[in-house]
Amino acid sequence: MTVKSTAKRSFTLTAAALSVAAMTLAGCGAAPTASSSSSAASGSASATATDFTGCIVSDEGGFDDESFNQASYDGLQKAKTDLGIETKQAESKAATDYGPNLSSMVRGGCNLTVTVGFNLGDATKAAAKANPDAHFAIVDYNDPEFTDNVKPIVYNTHEAAFLAGYLAAGMTKTGKVATYGGMQIPTVTIFMDGFVDGVAYYNEQKGKSVKALGWDKAKKTGTFTGDFSNKEKGKTNTINFVNEGADIVMPVAGPVGAGTIDAAKELKSAGKEASVIWVDLDGYESLSSGKEFILSSVVKEMGKSVEDVIKADIEGNFDSEAYVGNLENEGVSLAPFHDFDSKVPAELKTELETLKADIISGKVKVESPSANN
Repeated sequence: MTVKSTAKRSFTLTAAALSVAAMTLAGCGAAPTASSSSSAASGSASATATDFTGCIVSDEGGFDDESFNQASYDGLQKAKTDLGIETKQAESKAATDYGPNLSSMVRGGCNLTVTVGFNLGDATKAAAKANPDAHFAIVDYNDPEFTDNVKPIVYNTHEAAFLAGYLAAGMTKTGKVATYGGMQIPTVTIFMDGFVDGVAYYNEQKGKSVKALGWDKAKKTGTFTGDFSNKEKGKTNTINFVNEGADIVMPVAGPVGAGTIDAAKELKSAGKEASVIWVDLDGYESLSSGKEFILSSVVKEMGKSVEDVIKADIEGNFDSEAYVGNLENEGVSLAPFHDFDSKVPAELKTELETLKADIISGKVKVESPSANN
């Protein structure tokens, strides 16, 4: 397969509609949790930082999802420590919490409210339109209908996932690797696009025939759990893939990925081998257990980008231009190999470094319909 040149473009998809009326419901949704500013605020912070309140609303995965909600929340907490701001947060347990939680943040006097994930797109749009004097930033979603008080924070994760696919193809012992998603939405399939193309590129360069299960990029069909919460589905998917011959699996499903770790543990006790490529965070660093199965991770530097947007707002430099993380600006990356470092051949490591440079320079073109400009 030849990796074709890409014409990157932003995407517009509509999540399940959430009414503007929900934004005004004072009695619904989780109340915001406030925390005071750090007493050791950085001396370089703006003099107005202590008067600034940064807030965050999670997707249904919650702030301990060991994935994108947690990473974004960590960015807010780092801003609290580094800049001395006040913070508030609200966890969403279901989609019906999005609007009320955002409304509670506006009522709570938040200067900037960060929302996490594609599913909060419509609620964020409604809140921003209804409250033009408040600032909002949304992680992992962009929409041309956003008003000027919304800053999208998006990532070209297909670039780093391409490296992960190449790595998986170079490390498989069975000749089969796999990926699956939570929901079939652009912020999920962009990972899967990069992964399967990375496998195909390895095959092209090496004359091999490694097979990628779980996603057909051309047909836009693949394996999805349908949510970001059912870990048992993630476990079942992984066991099914291993039974089909795969020995490396990349879940793109937030907390559902923990089911893949559970499967890897169970499979090991049965004498079968399965390694995992994590996403969003460096799984080796973020997972409470099962890190020994993490070959690498496709990382989005969400914490850093959230803190950077907060800092810019404090300094009076807020704008609605999308932040796009990529390999070149280190907004996305392939994590270290940790326990697998001695198992990854030196030649493969060198090839990955060269491939990364070639993607950054444009020599190798990586494409996805969900890529961001």
